[in-house]
Amino acid sequence: MLGRLIFFCGLLATMGPAAAVTIYKYTDANGVVTYTDKAVAGAQVFVFRDRMVEHLENQVKLETKKHAGGETLQVRNDLFAPVEVELRIGGAQNAVGVPDAPIRWVLPPRSTIRLATLAPRDPARPMQYKPKLRYALGDPRLQPQFFRYPLPWRGGPFRLSQGPNGKYSHFTPKGRYAIDIAMPEGTPIVAARGGMVVKVENSQSGRGNNPSGNFVRVLHDDGTMGVYLHLMRGSVLVREGQRVGIGTPLARSGNTGNSSGPHLHFVVQRNVGLALESIPFDFAQPVDELPNFAVGGDN
Repeated sequence: MLGRLIFFCGLLATMGPAAAVTIYKYTDANGVVTYTDKAVAGAQVFVFRDRMVEHLENQVKLETKKHAGGETLQVRNDLFAPVEVELRIGGAQNAVGVPDAPIRWVLPPRSTIRLATLAPRDPARPMQYKPKLRYALGDPRLQPQFFRYPLPWRGGPFRLSQGPNGKYSHFTPKGRYAIDIAMPEGTPIVAARGGMVVKVENSQSGRGNNPSGNFVRVLHDDGTMGVYLHLMRGSVLVREGQRVGIGTPLARSGNTGNSSGPHLHFVVQRNVGLALESIPFDFAQPVDELPNFAVGGDN
C-alpha cells in the first residue's frame, strides 16, 4: 500500500501544480486501492480536502460577569499566543453602554481583557442583547521578516508532491503557499524555525475527524507561524507553551487526516486581520526531485 501511495504522490508531482486533471480512486476485487488519472470502470473521483481545522473555542472564551450595576463582557485567552478578537453587540434592548462599532483588540498570551460593560436603562426590566465574538490567532500588527527555512525533516532526499497554488488542495487563502513532501511514515520532523509551540494535535488515527490530522503549530518571533500537518499519531514530542529552536525534534511524519498519502504538509501563515493566511517562503536549499525510497516498491 505504501508503494501505491508514494506512486500517487509522485503522480501529482509529474502533473505539475497547474495541471487541470481529475484523479480517480478504485478498489479491485482483492481490496487493493489504486489512484489513477484514468476513468476506469467502478472508479470514483478522488476529492482533495487538505484543509486545516483548529478548535479554539475552549481556549478563547467570551465571559459574562453579572454584578449590581449590570453585566461586563470580557474575553479570556488561554493560548500561548496572542489572539486578535472582535466583539459585536446586536439586538440591544434596554441596554446602556452598547458600543456603536465592533470592538477589536489583540489579547496577549494567557490574558483576560474587559471589552464592554452594559447597564439596564430601566433597572426594573431585563436587558436583551446578542454578543458575537470573532477571533484569529496571531498579532496582525507584526510584519514578517525575511527568513530562509531549513528543511523541516531528517533524511531524504524526498519529492515535492504538491507546491504552492496547487489545484488539488492548495488553493485556499489558508494554504495557498503550502508545500507537500512525499516521505515514508515515521520520518523525523524538526522545527524549521525557532519559536513557541502554541497548538498541537496528537491523538488522531487514520482519517480521524480533522482534515489536518495531527499537527504542530509554532509561533515565530515576527508573528508568522510554521505549521506541520498529517503527523503520525502519538509521535508529537513537544507541548503547548514550549520554546523550540531550529532543528528541535517535533514529531514523525504520518498519513493522518484527509491525506492523499504519506507526506508532510508544511505551511507558513500569519494573521492578516481576523484571518489566517498562508504566505510565501523560501527553503534554504532545493528540495530534491526524486525520493530515495521510490525505487523498490514497498521497501
